[in-house]
Amino acid sequence: MKEKVQAAWMNQGQRARYIKTGCLIAFVLLIIYYIVPGSYTPSASTLPGVGGNVALDPATSTARCTKSYSKDKPLIQYALMVDAGSTGSRIHVYRFNNCGSTPELEDEIFEMTAKRDGGSGLSSYKGDAEGAAKSLDVLMDVAVKNVPDKLKSCTPVAVKATAGLRKLGPEMSEAILKAVRTRLETVYPFPVVSEAQGGVQVMDGKDEGVYAWITTNYLLGKIGGPDKTPTAAVFDLGGGSTQIVFQPTFKQAPDGGMPEHMQAGDHKYSLKFGGREFDLYQHSYLGYGLMEARNNLHREVVQGMHENHPDGKAWLSKPISNPCLHPGTSREIVVQLNENHPLGKSVSVNMTGPATGSPTQCRALAEKTLKKEAECKLSPCAFNGVHQPSLAKTFAREDVYLFSYFYDRVQPLGMPESFTLRELKDLTARVCEGGDAWKVFESVPGALEELGDRPETCLDLNFMLALLHTGYEMPIDREVKIAKKIRGNELGWCLGASLPLLSQESGWKCRVQQVQ
Repeated sequence: MKEKVQAAWMNQGQRARYIKTGCLIAFVLLIIYYIVPGSYTPSASTLPGVGGNVALDPATSTARCTKSYSKDKPLIQYALMVDAGSTGSRIHVYRFNNCGSTPELEDEIFEMTAKRDGGSGLSSYKGDAEGAAKSLDVLMDVAVKNVPDKLKSCTPVAVKATAGLRKLGPEMSEAILKAVRTRLETVYPFPVVSEAQGGVQVMDGKDEGVYAWITTNYLLGKIGGPDKTPTAAVFDLGGGSTQIVFQPTFKQAPDGGMPEHMQAGDHKYSLKFGGREFDLYQHSYLGYGLMEARNNLHREVVQGMHENHPDGKAWLSKPISNPCLHPGTSREIVVQLNENHPLGKSVSVNMTGPATGSPTQCRALAEKTLKKEAECKLSPCAFNGVHQPSLAKTFAREDVYLFSYFYDRVQPLGMPESFTLRELKDLTARVCEGGDAWKVFESVPGALEELGDRPETCLDLNFMLALLHTGYEMPIDREVKIAKKIRGNELGWCLGASLPLLSQESGWKCRVQQVQ
């Protein structure tokens, strides 16, 4: 009996030691799991091999680190964005690493559809919805080639079409969008962002400006981190419209009460990004892009002549002096007028530049097109009756970035990356003066050719100056910056629209490969 009791006691002791040892090992493993980052745990819908220590696989590794910042993130992620423009479609294949708290852009592969008569955009296919969908195959093949096989099923794709598709009407445009979604979902291995989250859609104009703001501030390192770094404003000048997006800051009330805040309305855009919340001001001015501005200024010249000669049209067959053209130049210009104008919907006139430069008179015409006197229903207003918080009061010292035509017109003339509006005014006066004033451009490669090829450069610069200083009421000594790229990456809306896709909360789930 004694031996049996002793044996039983020893068995119980051994069992206890085994249990204690097992618990200790489990506890240590649990501690390691929560302390060591980088062990991305895939969900049930994630393909085997996507998560875990992906640094062991060369195709999904990075030189930046060996483990991801969070156990809930893979080390490497891809996102696909298709920009379906009116003249053609383009794909951006973005590669990010999750070495830090904010995804870092490592690489971008860009491809666009080949040019063809009538354009190669989705809208050019009109009633051929299937043909429109298949036109993206050449772009999607680039994604298939460049995204590692292990990551394809967790690489989201979205298609954003511009307003060109909307011109087809709801029936044709909806048919094309549906055909695109169906083809992406049935032919390619990538998860398509849900319809509720705008995976395949015609993009809203205000979203385009905000996405460009995200792109700019992300590349500048101003958003995405825990610090409340002041953000940069974005001013974009296209051909048909111009956009402004910035984050106004309102001072605390002097009596310690609630500070001022941005008025409610379509101009207010609330955004969450990188753990921060932003209340942005944004507005897109249709009809105030550079090409529209040219016609607006030419219209003012014709209207002025009509008011001076109300009883006749003989002046239409004679050269008309236009202070916005370079001295000594002449152009045949078709000017679009209002629907019921006494001269008709349009007139063709010969406009000539003045004998000497007239930048002041040109700027006066540009300011007139801004309609500063329009009724302002919600004060303060910028121009044409549109509400805008004062830049001088709510955005006095932060960076201001100018894109697109702002860059394209001043950079070839030797302007630095940063300058004041006063320096822009000096450049404008020199360009409009012509003659010996252009000698300063002789040492700037390509500048004289640029001026010779563009007799309306004086007009363009005066409109830009009027838009920034008179329209947006930016102080004359305010410094601005021009850019086409930041850190080697193209500026625009695509990157800003792709960053939110790195989270599955943006409307997609990893696709599970079917076992054959």
